[in-house]
Amino acid sequence: MTPFEPLFRNPHMQTIASHYWPRPQSRQRYPVASRLVRTEPGVQVMVASQRPDGPARGEIVAVHGLEGSGDAGYIRSLAAAALPAGFALHAFHMRTCGGTEHLSPTLYHAGLTSDLLAVLREFQSEGRAPVFLAGFSLGGNVILKLAGELGEGGGELIRGVCAASTPLDLDACATRLAHPANRLYQRRFLGRMRARLCATGRYREEDFRGLGTIRQVDDRITAPSFGFGDAANYYRTQSAIGYLARIRVPTLLIQSRDDTLVPFESFGAEALRANPAIEVRVTDHGGHLGFLGRRPHRFWLDETILEWIGRAC
Repeated sequence: MTPFEPLFRNPHMQTIASHYWPRPQSRQRYPVASRLVRTEPGVQVMVASQRPDGPARGEIVAVHGLEGSGDAGYIRSLAAAALPAGFALHAFHMRTCGGTEHLSPTLYHAGLTSDLLAVLREFQSEGRAPVFLAGFSLGGNVILKLAGELGEGGGELIRGVCAASTPLDLDACATRLAHPANRLYQRRFLGRMRARLCATGRYREEDFRGLGTIRQVDDRITAPSFGFGDAANYYRTQSAIGYLARIRVPTLLIQSRDDTLVPFESFGAEALRANPAIEVRVTDHGGHLGFLGRRPHRFWLDETILEWIGRAC
């Protein structure tokens, strides 16, 4: 694989710059077709699809991160790289994300895999499976957990799994996010979370009074909403790190040592070393979902994902 030569060595520069960096566009040449998939009674999620010219070499389902959507820069640039290479790209939106607050009576959480599973089964019924899954940040936790849950049967729906900057241990990541150096990120996540939950019509601004961290929101709102009780139990039961040993499909994890939000210590887990299905690609620099490289490999993450998928086809 192409070595990563960072444009910036400062992890915060990587993290922030990648969020604002202009991304290549693909939607004019490859129009987006959005559809709603009913995943359970009263719940619909949105999938925004783009298809290449001619028959697709494969199908890639991209899953966004915390408070994100299919319009995230990292998904748009992956689409711009994947489509000319002959792959279809499907941006999966977690429930209530991407303007779909009115399509579900419940929220999403970091380990909610049932919606994605329903979409994959729909693809299977259409003859599109197995697919490649690409998960970013929280989306990485979702796809790894699902692959672990499927175990030996995963190959029927999934050809391969690629996760970037993944919070394998949700508790450790909530602790890291609350660090003073990350207050900018935490404030941004909280603002978006509050706006989305209020947009559902089921929460009001007053419900967030006194909640200054993601852990506090998870403890008061997310965990009770899904029967987890508290944040500690939610994190313990829904972290992908507890499902890695059961993954049986080819899996690539891409992680920087200097990730601003994900402690690298999580990647020393025995389940990663002991599972031959899992490959870990580690860079010294890159921040959280940064990976801005020197030209000609500016969007190194996209190149790495597609190179790996191309070999796995």
